[in-house]
Amino acid sequence: MERVQRFVARRVEDPYLAADLTADVFLAAVDASAGYREQLGTPVGWLYGIARNVVAGERRRKARELRANQRVSGRRLLTADDVGRLEERIDAEASARQLIAAMGELPEGERAALELVAVDGLSPQEAAQVLGIRVTAFRVRLHRARGRLRSQSLQLVSTPEEAIS
Repeated sequence: MERVQRFVARRVEDPYLAADLTADVFLAAVDASAGYREQLGTPVGWLYGIARNVVAGERRRKARELRANQRVSGRRLLTADDVGRLEERIDAEASARQLIAAMGELPEGERAALELVAVDGLSPQEAAQVLGIRVTAFRVRLHRARGRLRSQSLQLVSTPEEAIS
């Protein structure tokens, strides 16, 4: 065991890592013991081969870690506020998708009335003119559209608390 430990310790700088890797060598040897064949070499040579592979695996892992660190170095990490803003944006996007789907289920006239006011920013008078109807009729369509959306949004939420918020 000491020979394998020295072999590993000469190849890594951290003594704690050397101890961990030495343990990994013996675990790998136990796992692979059924595959050992005397005619291919001595047990010591076989064990050193396992140690070499374990050390090489650790070097590859370190190299991958270094490359990953280099990719993110110089980039600002996300703060709790950033994560909070991202979560808010994701929630808003989900709500927007639900609203768009609900608007798609409205009758054509009601959907057009709602889009002209809410999306295009027209006044009720301007929107009524675009649709070629009286302002009073437009306001009725808009009221109905908003009512249908409100009732659909209550069906989309699962608890009364969500409907209030």
